Amino acid sequence: MNREKVPRWFLDLSDEEVDFVKYFLLSSGSIKELAGTYSTSYPTIRKRIDKLIQKIQISDRKDNDTVVKLINQLEEEGKIDQEIAKTVVLEYSRSLNSLIVE
Repeated sequence: MNREKVPRWFLDLSDEEVDFVKYFLLSSGSIKELAGTYSTSYPTIRKRIDKLIQKIQISDRKDNDTVVKLINQLEEEGKIDQEIAKTVVLEYSRSLNSLIVE
């Protein structure tokens, strides 16, 4: 697999979340079966899936966000320092991540 083509949303997942997605796929998307695998309830699994959906949506938003694009453009043009651009984008990303409902 070409790592350059792995979507950002996938790279943003924790190891635990990647395993969860793997087991979800192996269970053919059966929340009931997944609840059995994790020895937990259907609503708990549903909540984890909803949280993953939110995380993926936010990650996609980061890729297409005009603020991030503007900061990157200013950095490329030499109008702001690379470290400043990196810090601003990181803090902005953290603020977006805080939108994920627990």
